[in-house]
Amino acid sequence: MSRHITNSRILVTGGAGFIGSNLVKALLTQNNEVICLDNFITGKHENIAEHTSNKHFTLLEGDIRNFEDCTKAVDGVQYVLHQAALGSVPRSIIDPITTNSHNITGFLNMITAARDAKVKRFVYAASSSVYGDHPGLPKYEDHIGKPLSPYAVTKYVNELYAKVFSDNYGIETIGLRYFNVFGPQQDPEGAYAAVIPKFIKQLISHEAPQIHGAGDTSRDFTYIDNVVQINQLAALTTNIEALNTVYNVACSERTTLNELTNILIKELALFDPKITTISPIHGIERKGDIKHSHASIEKAKELLEYSPQILVNEGLAKTVKWFWENK
Repeated sequence: MSRHITNSRILVTGGAGFIGSNLVKALLTQNNEVICLDNFITGKHENIAEHTSNKHFTLLEGDIRNFEDCTKAVDGVQYVLHQAALGSVPRSIIDPITTNSHNITGFLNMITAARDAKVKRFVYAASSSVYGDHPGLPKYEDHIGKPLSPYAVTKYVNELYAKVFSDNYGIETIGLRYFNVFGPQQDPEGAYAAVIPKFIKQLISHEAPQIHGAGDTSRDFTYIDNVVQINQLAALTTNIEALNTVYNVACSERTTLNELTNILIKELALFDPKITTISPIHGIERKGDIKHSHASIEKAKELLEYSPQILVNEGLAKTVKWFWENK
């Protein structure tokens, strides 16, 4: 089976975001025509600036909450890689209505437009947040708990809609439950910034990063190249058993926030030894956060032939180097 999409017309929703822009870049280097749909609420023009003169790249500034924008975006498309969503557990707790409108109404618009356009496959970003309060480790796709945040609810509803659309309309879908994706170009700014870019930026500025809780919370951090890989495997698989289901996307490694901070300090000290003198500040735990996150990736290995190419330590080293060079 080919592991890269080539000679195809592909829609990447949220294509100016962190994950979306990495997908766009990879797909354009593989001789594809790529359409990016983004409303730039969280996406950034600079993430796709290098492609604006590429005749094989089309930017549609639109909103998945608008069905007409979705219909326009899927015209002539073979694959949809649906990354557009309003992320962040804390943001969803503060403003559940806006999160719902993007992640549920927007998802329904997008999958309906894809169905109407008879796209070959609809691959969408699911989330490890659906595991909720289920205590078991590692996390297996068929065992989830109760959602702990409005964001988690919306991502679970996406999975339910995808299954219903597959069963009722025959559209081929695959959901990818991302576990804490990180890498170059991830946004370090704002109240809802992901922990890795935020900590790197703070440490470069000689600021103490703030850890929510004692620092024993653990995550299965996943380097962006692995996400780019599995999106393409999901789009291309010819294994009938692999369709219309969901997969964990991770490295199957656990890293605590304390361990993460120590690794980042060590890597950044290669560029600035003064960073070794910085110690994190510990605050209260956040509402809605899952305590531990550790994925089984056996299902993805078996059915999609997925194997993470870059594990956590190597990915963190690459990420730190990129942020240092682009500070």
